[in-house]
Amino acid sequence: MMTDGIMSKAATMEIPINSNGDTGTLPEDDSLEQDLQQVMVSGPNLNETSIVSGGYGGTGEGIIPTSSIKGSSMHQSHSSSAVTAEEASRGVAVEKLDIVKKWGINTYKCTKQMISERFGRGLRTVDLELEAQIDVLRDTKRKYENILRLARALTNHFYSMVQTQRALGDTFADLSQKSPELQDEFGYNAETQKLLCKNGETLLGAINFFVASINTLANKTMEDTLMTVKLYENARLEFDAYRADLEELNMGPRDAVTLSRIDTAQQQFQIHKEKYERLRSDVTIKLKFLEENKVKVMHKQLLLFHNAISAYFAGNQQQLEQTLKQFNIKLKPPGADKPSWLEEQ
Repeated sequence: MMTDGIMSKAATMEIPINSNGDTGTLPEDDSLEQDLQQVMVSGPNLNETSIVSGGYGGTGEGIIPTSSIKGSSMHQSHSSSAVTAEEASRGVAVEKLDIVKKWGINTYKCTKQMISERFGRGLRTVDLELEAQIDVLRDTKRKYENILRLARALTNHFYSMVQTQRALGDTFADLSQKSPELQDEFGYNAETQKLLCKNGETLLGAINFFVASINTLANKTMEDTLMTVKLYENARLEFDAYRADLEELNMGPRDAVTLSRIDTAQQQFQIHKEKYERLRSDVTIKLKFLEENKVKVMHKQLLLFHNAISAYFAGNQQQLEQTLKQFNIKLKPPGADKPSWLEEQ
């Protein structure tokens, strides 16, 4: 049995994924393949290397940047530079082999733990409160992405309507000058369409501001928090993998070799435990600040959206313009997005 120091905090508990523990075939679940791919793609980057004097598990002492070796070899004799280059190549090879070895061991342990959990034979550390908050965040992000999609569709449709009103107003104005018997009728219809077009452009400014804010919230702020959640979930898997490895060693014989392996496993377990707890704390803090920021941003944006839509369809041009001033929204003048004739040359 493990000591109390190996157990998780009170906020977490270990529960079996599947109580029956059947050893039948693995269910066809795309999430397992995705998780395995996530573990495999997080391999070491062998392009950036430095020469390491120690082997596996050695300290950081004696790490010599490759660039310094290349720079110093230029000032030495031909024979000395040949020896230095050979030593550098050997050191780089040793370092790459050490990196691949560590990554391979970690990947093996995590893959073994992942498959054990899927078969219901492995124990998984679960923070029920935190994972419930993460599920709520993922669901909220999907709903906000749907709002963003619908708001963009509304913008596109409304923009088309405004362009149609502008064209219709120009046509009425042209016919007003060419049809004396209907000059007044064409004239006030042209003025009406131009006024609707102006108010429509003002409303488009408000909707575009709403869309930009929702996009930032859903695809940047929430996405940043979910990236931290992903790191936390990977750390949780590593923590459970090294915990299971330590438990397995503790249940075995207690000879000199095993005791040495237990000591090493205990150190690795402690390292991954600290990493897991640190990332769990980071996720908790980010979720808290995200919720506060979401309420603040959405309170402002929903008020803007409501006031602008209500003023437009009520035909209250003054209130519509006042709404944009209230939220510090400045409309771009017509043609502002077009490049000047000098830029087009």
